[in-house]
Order: sequence, then C-alpha cells, then structure tokens
Amino acid sequence: MKIAVVGATGLVGQEMLRVIEQRNVQFDELLLVASERSVGKEYTFKGKTYKVIGLKDAVDQKPDIALFSAGGSTSLEWAPKFAEAGTVVIDNSSAWRMDPEKKLIVPEVNGSDLRIDDRIIANPNCSTIQMVLVLGPLHKKYGINRVVVSTYQSVTGSGKKAVDQMMNERAGVEGEMAYPYKIDMNVLPHIDVFQENDYTKEEMKMVKETVKILQDENVKVTATCVRIPTIGGHSESVNIEFDNEFDLEEVKSIIAKTPGVILEDDPKNNIYPMPLNSHQKDEVFVGRVRRDETQPKSLNLWIVADNLRKGAATNAVQIAEFMMENSLVF
Repeated sequence: MKIAVVGATGLVGQEMLRVIEQRNVQFDELLLVASERSVGKEYTFKGKTYKVIGLKDAVDQKPDIALFSAGGSTSLEWAPKFAEAGTVVIDNSSAWRMDPEKKLIVPEVNGSDLRIDDRIIANPNCSTIQMVLVLGPLHKKYGINRVVVSTYQSVTGSGKKAVDQMMNERAGVEGEMAYPYKIDMNVLPHIDVFQENDYTKEEMKMVKETVKILQDENVKVTATCVRIPTIGGHSESVNIEFDNEFDLEEVKSIIAKTPGVILEDDPKNNIYPMPLNSHQKDEVFVGRVRRDETQPKSLNLWIVADNLRKGAATNAVQIAEFMMENSLVF
C-alpha cells in the first residue's frame, strides 16, 4: 500500500499526516508531495525522514491512494493524471464536488455508494461535512423539508495566512492581511467570493453539497456563513423543518447513536459544544437540541467540529480507510 499526501506542507496536509499516524493507517510506502518550491524539504514522520517530491515524480511512482489538499487548480490538472495511473484520488478542494460523475462522500452517510471504479472521490466542504453527518440519520427517519443554517467558522478555514493575521492583530503587530478587514475582535459575514445571487460561494457549497450527499433534490437549504476569530473549529446553528412529526427524546437518541457524533446536551449544567473543546478531535459534537416553538415539525440544534479534522483531513482519511477495508483499491 503506497499512500501519497499531495499538499503535504499545508495546514490540511500536515493534519492528514497526523490523522494517518493517530488512526494507525497501514501503508508500506509514504510519499510527501508538494509544489516545486517545497521539493527537497525534509519532514519526519513516525521516526522516519521523508523528502518532499514533486507532482510528476509522484504520478510516476503510481501510489495506490493520493490524499489531495493542494487547491482546486492543482487538483483539476493533476487528479486525472493520478487516476489514469490507477491511483484513487481523494480530493479536499471544491474542484470535483459538483461533478455529476464524481462521488461526494461522508463515509458514515453515503460511503456505501463507493465502487471499485471510483478513481476521483470528492471530500465535501468542512461546514457541509459536520452538518450532513447529523442530518443524514434524521433525514432517513423523519424526512427533511428545509434547513436554515448560520455558521461561525474558524480562521483556520482560510489557512495559515489568516491565522497569522489574527495573531498579529492580537499582538499589535503589522502583517499581511488574509481578509479585507480586521478579524480579531470582529466578525465577517463573508466567506469565499460573492456570487450573482449575493450569497457567497461557501454558502452555495452548503446548499448544493447537502442535496447531493443526501441524494434528495427536495431538501431545501439556505445558509449564512460567518468568519469569527477562533481556532478550534467551526460552529453551526441549524434549524431543521421535517416532513414528519418527531419525538424530541427520540431525536436525541438518534444523534447520540450516530457513528462519529457525540451528544453534549445538558443545558442545566451548562454543557454544550464549543470549538475550544472540539479542537484536535475527530468527532462532531451536537447540543442545544430543542423544538422550534414557532414552527411545526421543526428543530433547533448546535453543531461543532474541528474543521481541519473531520471537516477535512479525518474525513479524507476515512474515505481512504473505507476503500482499503472494502477492497476498492487495486
């Protein structure tokens, strides 16, 4: 088993390596792949030193699985070349997510859709992953008519430059700006670029990806995505209108039994999910579960997850594990 991590020097690439180590993913050979400016850099992984190689070199070595986190343009150019060499590409960018020929996968929700001829598999957007992991079993039980979601997203979702901006501002140091405005002590209702409909690309990702993963065009989603000055993970306030009536305790039981989800819902003792506690964890945390008293068959809940873990690296590695465990890699 030969595994390549493409974009190995970036925030998500480094997190992928941590997840591979912590989950004890078995491999015989590991390739660390990055752009030409990083070729030759050395990284230590599990006590062994690896030199970063370039994309062409990596394709020539025909890895069994390539975990991509190198941006959309790199993926559009290079993922097909890896796939032609027989590699299973699991891509973290938005390049392939809405391609009707490519699967968009959260293993706990729709991993069973994967087949041996899937050579390019899309990893969903971070904010979509944590929400859909909770929506999936509830949709099966009650049917979802409409979802209204507002996100509170960590600066880590914008990469190292954004983290540096926030920490520089906190320290009173001039530095490069990742955002059009100050982020420390501020909130930006602006993630990714604005579209013609005045929604941002991030918001429309949540709309379209949720429908594709749940495989139900009747599920209506509307989103407002907001950047806040935190590091530990993304938070989401989610309002769900079901097709059918529900029992609140049954809802909580379904959430608590969902693989990869932890229910933290004890308001009397101030227990609810927070990014401070989700940091470096693979699970999705759910709390503040309660009826919407203004609308029939409707529910409010709060979802938190580390966007670099389950929202990116962990989900990608879980897809790789699923492909290996089900003999879908050749």
